[in-house]
Amino acid sequence: MSESPRVSAIRFSAAPARDVRSGLLGWVSFILGDLHLDGVAVRKTRDGRLVLSFPERRDARGNRHPIVRPLDDAARRQIEAEVFTALQLDLDRDEARP
Repeated sequence: MSESPRVSAIRFSAAPARDVRSGLLGWVSFILGDLHLDGVAVRKTRDGRLVLSFPERRDARGNRHPIVRPLDDAARRQIEAEVFTALQLDLDRDEARP
């Protein structure tokens, strides 16, 4: 079994204060293996957990279609852990926290 690609080159853009109040903290872009992912939302859930929301589109009927997403929950958790660990370090330096 091969090793999972690592997350690198993480950049965070903070959401406006009005969006932060509703749980949207901002957006991240990062490199995962040979892919550059952009527009991944960082959200705080009602119960206080941090999660990533991957880009999707909605069709005319309102059905959601992911543009990019982790293959499974274990992959999602790994990506979130790497992104949040790196963000904490970067955001500490800027004295801002999600």
